[in-house]
Amino acid sequence: MFDYKLLAALAAVVEQAGFERAAQALGLSQSAVSQRIKLLEARIGQPVLVRATPPTPTEVGRRLLNHVQQVRLLERDLQGQVPALDEGGSPERLRIALNADSLATWWASASAAFCAERRVLLDLVVEDQDVGLRRMRAGEVAGCLCGSERPVSGARSLPLGAMRYRAVASPAFMARHFPQGLRKDRLAAVPAIVFGSDDQLQHRYLAALGIGGGFLHHLCPSADGFFRLALAGIGWGLVPELQARTALAAGELLELLPERPIDVPLYWHHWRNGGDLLASLTEHLRRQAPAWLVPPA
Repeated sequence: MFDYKLLAALAAVVEQAGFERAAQALGLSQSAVSQRIKLLEARIGQPVLVRATPPTPTEVGRRLLNHVQQVRLLERDLQGQVPALDEGGSPERLRIALNADSLATWWASASAAFCAERRVLLDLVVEDQDVGLRRMRAGEVAGCLCGSERPVSGARSLPLGAMRYRAVASPAFMARHFPQGLRKDRLAAVPAIVFGSDDQLQHRYLAALGIGGGFLHHLCPSADGFFRLALAGIGWGLVPELQARTALAAGELLELLPERPIDVPLYWHHWRNGGDLLASLTEHLRRQAPAWLVPPA
């Protein structure tokens, strides 16, 4: 049988990115948390954590974390069915990984009613849409919104639609770099804006235009910061249509190639045995997403 106090310590260390914060979250001393991790490792006969900064789960640690995520959700279901088991009636905290552009545009509006009705507190982990699934694979989150279609073992994926991106730049940027009008062959030679080292969207966009190899770019790991850099004329970039619409209408941004948007499919991943709460959120997102996302190609 599992000792869930030990598993809770493992989950806290990974979710809080360290032993000190895990101790604060659990109301324990740091040494007590460390002892629980050591006891867990002694019982299963192998390490559950790689002692790095931040600590990361080993393969067996990931399996244990996946188990903990699903048990937490099933416990909430049981508390709803047997009220005497609900010790405090506190809201459930749901840890979800999602891409920054969804968080900056449609996620809040789409999830607000669900959080209010089901008394859910969100613990959001922001990752690029191409790599967010690794958080779920590591057992750190109960659900994931990302660009990967194939689910991890024990999970399902639901296609929600696609985010449409527009290549935009400020009028000042266009006047400075393309005074005679846009030249696609020069796009790689003028500064672009890229979200981060894992962001391949601009690479794919340029490749579709027949432009290969490297290109000049700023790195900006913030959806709002990315948008503001484009507005300020620091670079051109692919901005969600939902985010750029008002600025385009006001002439604060210009489209480089209006006929060449790029659509990024989004998938919602959730555990098969995630209980009623996760199933309800999945159905809620299935109904809400078409109001914000375009149908996938």
